Amino acid sequence: MPRRFIRKYLPSPSSLRAHPTLRPLGKRLQNPEIWHLHRRSVAGAVFTGLFCAFLPIPGQMLIAGGIAIIAGCNLPLSVALVWITNPITIAPIFFFTYKLGAWLLDWEIIVHEFVPTFEWFAQQVGQIWQPLLLGSLLCGWVAGVTGFVLTRLAWRMHVTRRWRVRRERRSARTPSTAATTPVSPREVRQPDAVRPLDAPATVPKRGTVPGTLR
Repeated sequence: MPRRFIRKYLPSPSSLRAHPTLRPLGKRLQNPEIWHLHRRSVAGAVFTGLFCAFLPIPGQMLIAGGIAIIAGCNLPLSVALVWITNPITIAPIFFFTYKLGAWLLDWEIIVHEFVPTFEWFAQQVGQIWQPLLLGSLLCGWVAGVTGFVLTRLAWRMHVTRRWRVRRERRSARTPSTAATTPVSPREVRQPDAVRPLDAPATVPKRGTVPGTLR
């Protein structure tokens, strides 16, 4: 998974340090580990962001940032994924999690629509908070674990494919050594002279070979 592609769509460290929601984190934002992009930090950030996105409480960015600092995962990605639940998607997402929690608890559904306002939520929280919390935690956990596993698999596949392409390019650019290395004439072994079968054997003279009797 290319780092440049991910970094292109993430908020800058300076903008996050100046964000009023993350100011309570203070000097912890200076930790360089929470700004790195590698397989472990990105996968952890995906889990953190997706899980916190389903929390039916305010301050999701602050919670995601705190978990990212404790776990040492990428903070910008953790905070960015929280915005899956935004003013457009928050009503259908939490209505689904409420219905899921009510079905798991075998409760009657008493709310048939969600209005994304604090006034409406303050009036209904006493009746819906249990199924809403259960369904939200379950959906957040499933989404986080799924995103974590898929991110690690996608990252590994990307790295493997890059190494394969690099090896193929290197093999194409480097021809075989045997075809390109010149052979010196001195290295070419000449065939030994073949003595005819009827030629007399050469006998050394006496006294010319060391160790013979004179």
